[in-house]
Amino acid sequence: MKSALNNLGMGAAGTLSLIIVFIIWEVLCRVLHVRDIMLPLPSQIFVELWADLPWYLSHSLYTLWTTLAGFVLSVVGGVLIAIGLVGSRLFERFLYPLIIGFNSVPKVALAPLFVVWLGTGAEPKIAIAFLIAVFAIIVDTVHGLRSVPADVTDLGRVLRGSAWDFFFKVKLPCALPSMVAGMKVAMSLALVGAIVGEFVSSQRGLGYIIMSAQGTFDTVRVFAALFILAVMGLALYGLLAWLEKKATPWRQVHSD
Repeated sequence: MKSALNNLGMGAAGTLSLIIVFIIWEVLCRVLHVRDIMLPLPSQIFVELWADLPWYLSHSLYTLWTTLAGFVLSVVGGVLIAIGLVGSRLFERFLYPLIIGFNSVPKVALAPLFVVWLGTGAEPKIAIAFLIAVFAIIVDTVHGLRSVPADVTDLGRVLRGSAWDFFFKVKLPCALPSMVAGMKVAMSLALVGAIVGEFVSSQRGLGYIIMSAQGTFDTVRVFAALFILAVMGLALYGLLAWLEKKATPWRQVHSD
């Protein structure tokens, strides 16, 4: 109960702070006579969103779909790779350096290649979102699986459970907090990846709106798309935080 009230208070405080920022932004732009092309008024942004709301929603849903698809693939692939890295020393020795090296390559530089390989549909956006997000999943899952307390590991061996039971009933629950932390980072990265893919080649999505509006110096439309992206990112992060509480209820007992 106390945790729910704290979350409600944080949500109200965050909303209030956002309203205050918009008010200050509006007043300063009007007082200083800032040109719309440089920094539009918040009122102009909301009017733009309201005037073409169905159009913005359609593009937002496309970006959301590519983001979630890339994120889900990164979670599945990242967890499987992390399990292989933890379970096999040989697998880790040969694959981990390749993963680190590939992660160092800027994905923006690879984006045009994915368009050549996969076409101009949703596939290259999903692939880029996956590649940008998967490393966070791998690193945090490996950390979580290797952070199981020694006494818990010894207890599992004493009870002589199968390797399958030990993994799913001991190691995975212990690693879950680290995995969820990686998912929170990966979700934001997947959204970035989807937008990068839309920048390179797309006729749909919020990235497409930003690029097309930039070409006509329509700054209001650019900020409208950015506002939707910010709201989308907050909503996805909040969803993961809610799922974390449901998946790890034992972590809430102390706080309540």
